[in-house]
Amino acid sequence: MRIHPTAIVEDGAQLHDSVTVGPYSIIESGAVIGEGCRIESHVRLFGVTRMGAHNRVCHGATLGSEPQDLSFTPAKARPLVIGDHNHFKECVNISGGVKSEGGTRIGNHNYWMAFSHAGHDCIVGDHNVFANTATLAGHVEIADHCFLSGQVAVHQFCRIGSYVMIAGVTGVPQDVPPYLLADGHRARLIGLNVVGLRRNGFSQEQRTRIKQVYRLILRSGLRLDEALQRAEDEYPGSETERILAFIRASRRGIVTFN
Repeated sequence: MRIHPTAIVEDGAQLHDSVTVGPYSIIESGAVIGEGCRIESHVRLFGVTRMGAHNRVCHGATLGSEPQDLSFTPAKARPLVIGDHNHFKECVNISGGVKSEGGTRIGNHNYWMAFSHAGHDCIVGDHNVFANTATLAGHVEIADHCFLSGQVAVHQFCRIGSYVMIAGVTGVPQDVPPYLLADGHRARLIGLNVVGLRRNGFSQEQRTRIKQVYRLILRSGLRLDEALQRAEDEYPGSETERILAFIRASRRGIVTFN
């Protein structure tokens, strides 16, 4: 373990022997840092942080900070649980939890660019990219393989499905179903995330099925429950199942083409 002499590691913090800690960083009592993690300069890891293996935390990042919630008290603090192989660039801020028992949860292989933020009680999956200043309000859920461009702002309690791309400077007020591309001052759908699907190995057949399902759900003029049932019957497949499950679970409604 290599800890710079100017760093502060409080008694009660648990660091794997392979962890490195850079100048002027602070790791509070209660924090748990796994194998191979690199904590660079001026980082602050608050005591609710539980971090897996091989994460990199760059200059000025703050993880597990006090939730930006007026109802917060120290007695309500819940953890920030981080998986493996995440990269947090300069000045990233991720809050600990306050409302849900599991707290804020970050999966594996996520890339957080400078000044991006996740609020309290967010749930983030794997292999996502958050561009500069992308912002998640509290209780947001992000699935896997998503790309949120610069200055995207996601409203509290919204959900983003897998393989979604959100264009820059977009406000997201409702759920965005899987495989889609959204853009606009208030997000609207503009088509499939074709580039993302190709890069992740989706075949032409799969992409065509996804397009047919969304055409039926969003363009046919059918009532939603009827459109979902017809999609299930006419276009069976794992992609269809993921789309239908996401839409049926929506509580805020979904973003549309209008």
